[in-house]
Amino acid sequence: MARRKRQRLLAAALGMSLLGGPSALAAENVVFVTGAFRRSIPVADFQYLAETGQARGLLADLLTFTKMQPSEVSKLLKAELAIPLVLTSRLLSTRLGEAILARIAQIIYPLKAKKAGIPALRGGVINALVAGDGKINAINFMQAYPVDEMEVSIPALISVLNKAKSISQLIAFFSDSPLDGLRGENKPDP
Repeated sequence: MARRKRQRLLAAALGMSLLGGPSALAAENVVFVTGAFRRSIPVADFQYLAETGQARGLLADLLTFTKMQPSEVSKLLKAELAIPLVLTSRLLSTRLGEAILARIAQIIYPLKAKKAGIPALRGGVINALVAGDGKINAINFMQAYPVDEMEVSIPALISVLNKAKSISQLIAFFSDSPLDGLRGENKPDP
């Protein structure tokens, strides 16, 4: 009963965010989850890192632990991609777009509502493009994500990163793999 109620509330929130625009609801926290381990980092800390090049709080600890330079992560968070809103909206509604969203939704989805990952991703991308005047980056995507807590599955993320040793391999993984499903070659998700 509680699960059904949560799903209805999530569906209503997603619908309101798409109708009300990017400011209707936004992610407040990015929650990294693996098994029983769960740590939340406020989106504001990611934004602070992007703006200043300096990390704070748990994000600073995470970067120290992973030996990543805050200035490099800041650049990644600010890296913009300019894509047409209408074309992107249409693409995300095609079989290929759905396949790519399904692949990404194995890693990023609303906290405790994995089945709502595809509509949440689609809403986040569209809202971010609207807010960014046709440009999207990691920060405006997080700010436009239509659910207040975005879960990142650490095992799913590590699985993808292990398969892709470079950014070009990562892009190929997400763009080529969904084509397998369209060709009728169903392969299990990582």
